[in-house]
Amino acid sequence: MLRALSILLIMFFIFSSISLFAQEDDPDLPFIDSDWIDYELGPYTRGDRTFNISLGVLFPAFFSGIENNRHGLDMGGIGTLTFTYFLSSNIFLGGEISGSFSGTRGGNMLYLIPFGARIGYQFHFRQIEIPLSLMIGAAPQRYMENDYFGLVVKPSASGYWRYNPDWSFGLNANWWILPQWPKNGNNVIGNFIELTLSARYHF
Repeated sequence: MLRALSILLIMFFIFSSISLFAQEDDPDLPFIDSDWIDYELGPYTRGDRTFNISLGVLFPAFFSGIENNRHGLDMGGIGTLTFTYFLSSNIFLGGEISGSFSGTRGGNMLYLIPFGARIGYQFHFRQIEIPLSLMIGAAPQRYMENDYFGLVVKPSASGYWRYNPDWSFGLNANWWILPQWPKNGNNVIGNFIELTLSARYHF
């Protein structure tokens, strides 16, 4: 009985496979045009745009110009809005603005609002997208009653999973370089590490 049942199951799978291949080659079947097929062949063209919303944490790394790196900053939070315009399937331009806060061991807050232009190159591996970029801009800074407006340079590396043609989700790792050259005082170059989760809308 079991042997006969096994033979029947094998025959069923064989005929199902033959039927499946026959259907794939049948010219009478309707052709289905899929946006996802277009995505696989060429994910981006000139003029494609993305809009990102990112949230995460900001870590103070090291500060040149401060003795023994005693900057007194703790981990902070950050949110970023990013716009990207693709010049080709891989090369893009854009801009971004962020807002961050970091507490100090003395109970005060450091606020940073960097913004600037960015350029980058994006690699594609099926549904995985890896953009590398460099942002150069300015960063208004406020600590207690002290304000400073200075340069910011931010190299970035990200990884995204393309969920569908409209949305992708990923992780960003960014390095902040914030030099301070005050008229009266010591020159300091602050270095921060940013880790954020991001949702990216494609349009």
